[in-house]
Amino acid sequence: MTTLLETQIKHWWISLLLGILFVGMGIWVVLTPIASYLTLSIFFSAVIFTSGIFGIIFSVANKEHMKGWGWHLIGSILDLVIGTILLIYPSLSMVVLPFVVGFWFMFSGFATIGISGEFKSMGWKSSGWGIAFGILMILFSFLLIVNPLIGAATVVYMTSMAFFTFGFFRIYLAFQLKKLNG
Repeated sequence: MTTLLETQIKHWWISLLLGILFVGMGIWVVLTPIASYLTLSIFFSAVIFTSGIFGIIFSVANKEHMKGWGWHLIGSILDLVIGTILLIYPSLSMVVLPFVVGFWFMFSGFATIGISGEFKSMGWKSSGWGIAFGILMILFSFLLIVNPLIGAATVVYMTSMAFFTFGFFRIYLAFQLKKLNG
């Protein structure tokens, strides 16, 4: 059975595009902190919704080639459901934004560590960077979840740091996958 990483090798550029998207989100959030909190809730809801759709498509299309594809599918369905609810109720999205962002980045951080662990099992010496990115994402997620009342500015900046971390990991992953593609 082909592993997730071996499946993604052909489509390494998708990880690059996602990385650029998340780094771009981080830059946008830093440059517009006041407006960011107001629009971040709706935009982030749309990103979660879109991530769910593409994740479901990816999971179903690669179920024959991925070990544990069902877990990826479940996470993608969860993204789709959360994104849908938050798009329907934007005021709810603003209230729960720190929690949604925090838990979403926590899940993404653990997934990042899992992918990096797969790198490590393939004998890659540079897999430690992916694990470090995953740990950073989890740390940022805890800061958001544990202390959501510290103010919108802090949520905005913590969110931007989490976007940067996830974006840089996806860019790093893309170049690692490209190396495998040859």
